Amino acid sequence: VQLQASGGGLVQAGGSLRLSCAASGRTFSTYDMGWFRQAPGKEREFVARIRGNDGSKLYVDSVKGRFTISRDNARNTMYLQMNNLKPEDTAVYYCVATTSTSNYWGQGTQVTVSS
Repeated sequence: VQLQASGGGLVQAGGSLRLSCAASGRTFSTYDMGWFRQAPGKEREFVARIRGNDGSKLYVDSVKGRFTISRDNARNTMYLQMNNLKPEDTAVYYCVATTSTSNYWGQGTQVTVSS
């Protein structure tokens, strides 16, 4: 499975961005998909995930009500809509696909939120 993340950029606090993660593979709909992020000097942290079997979603508390994870199985793509961005959201965002056998990571996309 190969993942290509995109959509990062520089935005002012309170602004919005939508990240995309395009995946290869013919069984995308069965993958659990997720987003992690890593800020400078910090460990990588979980942001959100969406399951393949039932589409259930989970978010880290700090993004609840501001971020929305979704997927389009016909396009083999996952999204992260980020609204009301804060400077503390600044990080490299990584997408991950979890299959029955392994985890696969994308290359990351930089999100920078200025105050």
